[in-house]
Amino acid sequence: MTHAVLTRVENRIGFIKLNRPEKRNALSPELISGLHQAFVEMEQREDVKVIILEAVGKAFCAGADLAYLQDLQNYSYVKNLEDSNHLKELLTLIYTMPKVVIANIQGHALAGGCGLVTVCDFAFSVPNALFGYTEVRIGFVPALVSVFLAEQIGMAKTQELLLSGELISAAKAAELGLITEVCHDEFLQKGVMDFANKLIDQNSGFSMAATKTLLRSINRDKREKALLTASEVNAKARSHEDCIKGISSFLNKNNPDW
Repeated sequence: MTHAVLTRVENRIGFIKLNRPEKRNALSPELISGLHQAFVEMEQREDVKVIILEAVGKAFCAGADLAYLQDLQNYSYVKNLEDSNHLKELLTLIYTMPKVVIANIQGHALAGGCGLVTVCDFAFSVPNALFGYTEVRIGFVPALVSVFLAEQIGMAKTQELLLSGELISAAKAAELGLITEVCHDEFLQKGVMDFANKLIDQNSGFSMAATKTLLRSINRDKREKALLTASEVNAKARSHEDCIKGISSFLNKNNPDW
């Protein structure tokens, strides 16, 4: 397992931890691969009933890594499609795996980081964490997350978040249904652990897995078709002049002239 992703198992809970605090846990191809490997392993372990996704440092996940964004400018369409599919596979794995996944959000979850929150079954956050799908601000298209988000909170709320690119508070995120509950900083860990242990103690693992699998089967064909389209849209958008300009402005820490 990559050092960027830490894992452990305690009392039937599998912990998967983002461990790039110096980069605000920003997503890179290596981190995405590490997360995919970690979730596959937790899914296969018979001693794990519930999975908690958490992070080290001030941010939960700040979106795409700067070096990664810089590399994207040189990718071909085929390479961009392959890269987009890489993230699609991780998000789909988390969203459809039979085991319950809980996000423990101790800091901001932005862009791709907010996407990770979207595909978890439950999410608990501190009050001062900000959430947002900010891709449109730098010429990106939040394509993959749109599929999962619309299924979770509805098209109208999804449109509001994705087209505005606005950052929202934890309280607003809870109101929209993006997260489950807001906990004061000092009670976040206890809230997450109490909830996880309640699921473990009170609920049948078979029943939770069968129920989640059933729920995910309802729109499966539509979702899978939409994700294929989203990957293509994502790959094509990356070569658009607005995306190139947006990434350049973001890397140079100035505002693009739209």
